Amino acid sequence: MTHLEAWIMAFALAMDCFAVSIAGGIILKEVKWRPMLMMAFLFGFFQAVNPLFGWIGIDYYRHFIEEADHWIAFAILAFLGVRMMMESFKDEEHKHFNPESLRVILTMAVATSIDAFAVGISFSCMGIESVRELVYPLATIGFVSLTLTLTGLFFGIKFGRHYARKIKAEFFGGIILVAIGIKVLIEHTLG
Repeated sequence: MTHLEAWIMAFALAMDCFAVSIAGGIILKEVKWRPMLMMAFLFGFFQAVNPLFGWIGIDYYRHFIEEADHWIAFAILAFLGVRMMMESFKDEEHKHFNPESLRVILTMAVATSIDAFAVGISFSCMGIESVRELVYPLATIGFVSLTLTLTGLFFGIKFGRHYARKIKAEFFGGIILVAIGIKVLIEHTLG
């Protein structure tokens, strides 16, 4: 795998992180370093580690993962998105969807990185035979995902303040999550 291919793959994988983090920034409304850095780190970590797991587990898990990865990603993202949209109609004191919550961040990190597992399977098909050959692509994927997550958070905070007053931020974020889930499902079922 060339360096250019690694960067292209990293940006393709990180676009879901970017979109989800924009929604998170809109909900946060202001810079809160702890949840923002936690989100960026966990998104980058899962995007970088899941291809390794896919590469390692290719022989044993191939038939399970190839048939269900898109359905798993869709189900998690749709569940989170619908829950977010429903919570947008609740009073502030009754809301549970919190992008500052470690559980919510972990769930989003896993959901947005399921495609990365399939990328690990493709690494094996591309002839990558050692972990040493994976170091550069995995580091690139992790770095780009972390960077685009932070960028998306700042983008959502900066521009979300203006639009959050006009629309319900959680509702918009939920739509983004459901749309990403539908995109994953369409890409995998229609090729």
